[in-house]
Amino acid sequence: MVSSMAAPVKFFLIFSLLFVCGSAFPFVFRGFGHLLDGNEGLQGLPVDNGFFSHHDPANQVDPNIDDNGGRKDDDDDVAKKQDREMDAGRKNDDDDDEEEYKKQYREMDSGRKNDDDEDESKKRDREMDAGVDNGGSKDDDDNGDESKKKNRERDPGQLKNQPGPEIIDGGLDNGSIGDDDNAGAAKPDFETNNVGVWQIHSPDSGVSAMHIQLLPNNKAIMFDATSLGPSNTMLPPPHPASCRPIPESKTNERDCSAHAVEYDIETAKFRSLKVLTDSWCSSGGLATDGTLVNTGGFKEGDKAVRLMSPCNNNCDWKENAAALSASRWYSTQQMLEDGTFVLVGGRRTFTYEIVPNALNFPIKAVDLPFLKETTDMYENNLYPFVYLSTDGNLFIFANNRSILLDLKTNKIVRELPALPGGSRNYPASGMSALLPLELSVEPKVDVDAEVIVCGGAPPESMQLAEKFNLLPALQDCARIVITKPDAKWEVEQMPSRRVMGDMLLLPTADALILNGATSGCSGWQLADGPNFTPLLYKPKKKSGERFKELKATNIPRMYHAASAVLPDGKILVAGSNTNPNYNFTNLAKFPTEMRVEKFSPPYLDQSLDQHRPQIQPNSDKDLTYGKRFNVQIQLQDTDVKAADIKVTMLAPPFTTHGFSQNQRLLVLGVAEATNKKVTAVAPPSARIATPGYYLLFVVHRGVPSAGIWVQLHA
Repeated sequence: MVSSMAAPVKFFLIFSLLFVCGSAFPFVFRGFGHLLDGNEGLQGLPVDNGFFSHHDPANQVDPNIDDNGGRKDDDDDVAKKQDREMDAGRKNDDDDDEEEYKKQYREMDSGRKNDDDEDESKKRDREMDAGVDNGGSKDDDDNGDESKKKNRERDPGQLKNQPGPEIIDGGLDNGSIGDDDNAGAAKPDFETNNVGVWQIHSPDSGVSAMHIQLLPNNKAIMFDATSLGPSNTMLPPPHPASCRPIPESKTNERDCSAHAVEYDIETAKFRSLKVLTDSWCSSGGLATDGTLVNTGGFKEGDKAVRLMSPCNNNCDWKENAAALSASRWYSTQQMLEDGTFVLVGGRRTFTYEIVPNALNFPIKAVDLPFLKETTDMYENNLYPFVYLSTDGNLFIFANNRSILLDLKTNKIVRELPALPGGSRNYPASGMSALLPLELSVEPKVDVDAEVIVCGGAPPESMQLAEKFNLLPALQDCARIVITKPDAKWEVEQMPSRRVMGDMLLLPTADALILNGATSGCSGWQLADGPNFTPLLYKPKKKSGERFKELKATNIPRMYHAASAVLPDGKILVAGSNTNPNYNFTNLAKFPTEMRVEKFSPPYLDQSLDQHRPQIQPNSDKDLTYGKRFNVQIQLQDTDVKAADIKVTMLAPPFTTHGFSQNQRLLVLGVAEATNKKVTAVAPPSARIATPGYYLLFVVHRGVPSAGIWVQLHA
């Protein structure tokens, strides 16, 4: 991207490069040894059940975090800094911000933040200059420098102790002007200095939460794999009659350990579930009736379909071990307009197939050469990012390339520009989401769809990890409007590097980035430097102003961690097991993590409760495409217009390995709004919003209500 500042910026860049070259020093990495299981995988392709030796961390636990997750910082000094940062959020005029503004333009003109990360980074810089629109970037790579990190954070303590909300310039864009007599100008959002609160919800999840899916009965299904040894909980008696037969056992052995649980998100109690086939690294999504449809896995489970319906303590998995046409290990599952799922890829599987909400159905695999084309020596295209576009085509992102696929003709409609900088899919494991879709009261003919991809790892990351060399994770974050034929990636920088993180869409139509590591890639003990600090991402803001660092946790959440947005707006965070079995010993650098956390984002600051809507039980819960519906609310504020209100609908995703499958958030058109009732318009078609269950929220000037479950019908 060329700007009017190009000439002075280039002069500044050259001067900066000369200075950096005179003082640069090489990075030193430490890695792991790798022992391959010779029975699994293609030659030259590592498998997920290898074992890697340990090494000392460069940065494991923040010493400035106390046992309760609080900071030991000097709150007064940090509060003063945050006050300055709040002023900066109003479009800063001071000298410090002017220097930051110039710095962002220097980085933007160079195409990428200068890292002396050997020749590979220079190559990626040249690729970046070749065809990517670069947004502003923040030169803030201070991973491992705890003094800088803690100066940016403030211990919020209890939410009730937070200072009152401030009103920040910048209105609310709810995608609709509403009816003429109720529109008016949007008032600015309420904001707060709060940076979130962490709490331990349970000391023990029973199983390692490799996969998470929230059901419409407010129970979370958590499960891992049957092949990773005994878990932390048992199947209910009587034993051995209730135990799982171990496949291919010559002595009729049985496994009495549970590998899945139904977790109560309110009470933290869990109920053991019985998985018969190995669900390791499987895929999933909610069917239109709220059933979890889980597909694929490992060994005897690689062609399995498993169904788990919401119930009251009297149901369990139903399975067909031979339901699929091909092995689906590390594949991605996405719902289509008719309520069926498309299942894409998998390890050494370069096809897709259609899966209904059933255990038995006609099977047919359709070749997709694009998947083979994007497979490199270490794959880097597993768990591809897949979304149903608003034009009815299927968006598929694998490694660093993406296409729009017409499923009716099996033809590629268009290939989008490659995203330079590195690989983004397993084992490079970046993060991605379809950004919130903005709708209106009067249905739009065309609704733009924009995809974001953040983080990941260099393509050679796994190869070098086997040679005791952990490369830094990627730090860039890129967006592209996939419905525009001439679209280009817009790139900016995150405040920190991240691989294996989660990206969740929030009720406010913002995104939360959490979990992950700052170096290495996915795999057993192939990463280090846990990234403890979540990021709030505001997609409606200008490039360079979108990220905000939030309260850090003190629990590493890396490989096989997962998370979910809850109806009350909190985030459920569980899992993390970098070991090939459950390992709670001191010999494990990162022991298997069984604690369950809840994170309260800043919008749950209790000082905002006076502006928080409360949805009433008599609200409409059965929605029809394109039809108006009413949400009855209670809101203390009386001066309320349609422009002050967002109504958002979130399709709760199936989250595993850093990707939230089937995640979708709609910002609905609001026709009328008072402090008693909101009238909104349901999405116009199944291309825009697939049928089924959603969490619906009412957001008043940035302050969300608790959500209610609604069901969208044809």
